[in-house]
Amino acid sequence: MLRSLFVDFNSYFASVEQQLNPALRGRPVGVVPVMADTSCCIAASYEAKVLGIGTGTGVAEAKRLCPDIAIVLADHAKYVEVHHRAVAVVDSIAPVRQVLSIDEMECELTGRWQHRARAVALAERIKTELLTHVGECMRTSVGIAPNTLLAKLASNMQKPNGLTVIELHELPARLYELPPKAISGIGPRMVQRLARCGIHTMAELYAAPRELLRTAWGGVAGAEMYDKLRGQWYGPREKVAKSLGHSHVLPPDLRHPAGAFAVLNRLTQKAAMRLRKQNVYATSMSVHVRCRRGRAGHTGDERAAQVGETQDTAFLLHTLEQLWHSGLHLLPQPVMVGVQLHGLIEAGQHTGDLFGFDEATADAQAVTAPAGSLSARTAQGMAPLRDRRKLLATIDTLNGKHGKNTVYFASAQAGLDHAPMRIAFNRIPDLESER
Repeated sequence: MLRSLFVDFNSYFASVEQQLNPALRGRPVGVVPVMADTSCCIAASYEAKVLGIGTGTGVAEAKRLCPDIAIVLADHAKYVEVHHRAVAVVDSIAPVRQVLSIDEMECELTGRWQHRARAVALAERIKTELLTHVGECMRTSVGIAPNTLLAKLASNMQKPNGLTVIELHELPARLYELPPKAISGIGPRMVQRLARCGIHTMAELYAAPRELLRTAWGGVAGAEMYDKLRGQWYGPREKVAKSLGHSHVLPPDLRHPAGAFAVLNRLTQKAAMRLRKQNVYATSMSVHVRCRRGRAGHTGDERAAQVGETQDTAFLLHTLEQLWHSGLHLLPQPVMVGVQLHGLIEAGQHTGDLFGFDEATADAQAVTAPAGSLSARTAQGMAPLRDRRKLLATIDTLNGKHGKNTVYFASAQAGLDHAPMRIAFNRIPDLESER
């Protein structure tokens, strides 16, 4: 029985760029996070892929392989906008059960649509309507199978612009041509764990007993994989975010400590706004810096701190400054920076300050911050917590209505036009708070 119809857009970022700019159509295109030869492609058009250029290919290498390649700066807001249009088109034909990433979505087949001929006709209609209403460059590969895992595997079997069906009676033979790493979630470490269990091929993975897979996965996920490979239907698992954050590859003119710190300030302000938007509180914060390997051998470092339960931008910026001056500021040639907020707690589970003030915390911050520093002055003059909440809510409203840089903390000034919205795997950014 066929129950899952999986839609996967081909070379999504590059296809959106070609759709919105006809001059790029038919040309090799590489999409990059920053315009520099030291950067790498985060997406490549199929015209580029046939030349050996793909995700992760360095810009300099891409230009060597194809001197005429069009290098395009990523614009993630455009990709999100097109994504929402695409979901609406698919949903008008077959209800979208779940969106798995910016370029993947799944529909559940019910009733008569579970028959092969009808499922294929439905898939062909979806593909046609997407080309008509989203754009002629927005080709998709569709997989149809008894469950989501198998449908996703099917969608990858014929690219670009494919349509593949795997029926229950075709298992497991149809899977044998694939390596285990073709399954989403089986990365390099999992491949090693499977190898230690004597599993190297898809045939060996399929033949492995349920208990062996439990051992390989370290728990119930192995038993679930056993069932999924055999076509058992399952619903989307509710995902509870445990952290949120942002990272950014620095442009050449900001690859120095001051530039890196300004961008970190920008990232922290974005992350704090997301906390409030999602109505959650962070309990810890980490900051990481990656450097270009030089004579000193530095590759980067990371610092972390507990932050109680907070969604307060000023407090998080103060924590950032402390972590930065604990040694990160000495790292040479930073090329990428990131901020991550961990241990998220929903508002209903949040324990507020007993008196509604952060004065004790502010006094402690003023003592630990360098004398005369911005953080010391900010900590000493912190307003009551409830007043700052009103202030931050007002800032969020103004930025949501008039643009992200309408009101901001001045420490992000030098990085204001950097650290734009980024699309992470399996998370669609919120345009209102993350532009």
